[in-house]
Amino acid sequence: MKKLFSCSVLILFMMGCASSQPLQTVDKVDLEKYRGQWYEIASYPARFQKGCRCTTAEYELVPGKNYMLVVNRCVKFKGSSSKIASIRGRAYPVLNSENTKLKVQFFWPFRGNYQIIGLAGDYSWALVGTPSRKYLWVLSRESFMTTDTYDEILKIVKNRGYSTSRIQKTPQNCDTPE
Repeated sequence: MKKLFSCSVLILFMMGCASSQPLQTVDKVDLEKYRGQWYEIASYPARFQKGCRCTTAEYELVPGKNYMLVVNRCVKFKGSSSKIASIRGRAYPVLNSENTKLKVQFFWPFRGNYQIIGLAGDYSWALVGTPSRKYLWVLSRESFMTTDTYDEILKIVKNRGYSTSRIQKTPQNCDTPE
């Protein structure tokens, strides 16, 4: 019994260490290039996104402010009818992070730690995660992503300490429920 307890504690400790490792971000993010609409290609399932399809995030620079406006939208179906669900928030770049870390606030006073951990040189796709590795999003400027690009991103996901088995692709068919 003692041996089983010791092994369990060791395994839990090792799991805690893996997720507490600092999350490696990209070197720098140009917010002017990052702004605009992003399509969610895949993500870790999140309670607050349950039932969402055609999910997008739109970032807008606000002149003279230390944050960007962010609007997340998705289509939710109930039977054969659909509705657009959306939420507005603010994304605050963390000082001295070269804009790679954002504190995102949808409900005052709570702010989530979002970090840009992968980014195409032409800003055609981005990979965003949280230091806890509980949340992860694969974003693209287009609602479609090639298999080669997606596979390249999955390598980054794994390299950053995330499990690729938890990722689910986001349906992009917005006209019908399934």
